[in-house]
Amino acid sequence: MFDNSMLAAYLAGNFMSEKRTLIVVWTAAAALAACLASFAQKPALEKVRVVCLNRPLALVVAQTRGFFARRGIEAELDVAPNSETVRGNLASGKADVAFLAVDNSVAMVELAGADAVIVTGGESSLNVLMAQPEIKSIADLRGRTLLVDAPNTAYALLLKKVLLLNGLQPGKDCEIKPIGSTPIRLKAMREDKEYAASILNPPYSILARHAGLKSLGSIRTLLGADQDRGSFVLRPWARAHADLLTRYIAGLIEGQRWLLAPAHKQQVIELIAKESKLEEPVAAEVYAALMRPPGGYAKDARFDVEVFRKTL
Repeated sequence: MFDNSMLAAYLAGNFMSEKRTLIVVWTAAAALAACLASFAQKPALEKVRVVCLNRPLALVVAQTRGFFARRGIEAELDVAPNSETVRGNLASGKADVAFLAVDNSVAMVELAGADAVIVTGGESSLNVLMAQPEIKSIADLRGRTLLVDAPNTAYALLLKKVLLLNGLQPGKDCEIKPIGSTPIRLKAMREDKEYAASILNPPYSILARHAGLKSLGSIRTLLGADQDRGSFVLRPWARAHADLLTRYIAGLIEGQRWLLAPAHKQQVIELIAKESKLEEPVAAEVYAALMRPPGGYAKDARFDVEVFRKTL
């Protein structure tokens, strides 16, 4: 029988239940409002526009793992088809930072009169002179067409030096043909046997080997160590954005430290596979090439002045 006392208890219970529900709702609403207010108070990330020929792993790590965001930065990586576009975008203000073989910075100063300055190293050369399978030696390149990115910087200069040391005059004994960045050169060599050789770096040198092309020697073997990719900027931009540039460099260094840590080996292999669209076994070969002493990365993205002088 449902008497008055039971009715009172039932109503009281419902009241307490509704009260508890309201408290929960109010608490959740207050927490949401606090979160929204906190989010609204956070300053927007400052964008750094980086132009490159392929996305540098250290920068990808710094961006995706929050090393840049922790410093209030968002890196926007723009992949260009060739080094001339990279230099042009930096010179015109379409990019803030160029990440490329750093002798391109010298080319900007001497050939275009741009006030460019190198601000980090990062990578030393793992370049390999790759050739069609019938080419047995560098001497066999006589009368053949060799591919480069641009004719007067970076890998083209290395190639010309190798030819000269082996008794071949570039442009006379063999044709030097500018065609574009490393993946473009590899694609061209695979599709047209008339393109006899080119200097390629990992992962493209490894993909070239898998495609049947052969190595005529690493640049370290043929010429010795050289300073390869790093960051360079326009000096006026650096002066106007000194704090931003400092935070960019700090994020890059942290990204490179993470990249080189042995504990992250599998994650780095997976990153290489994703970035370069490789099967994991091939990505593992690339990882081994990058990490094998003396390796492809300078400690903390340092710029090697002495090696660069030799390169110049």
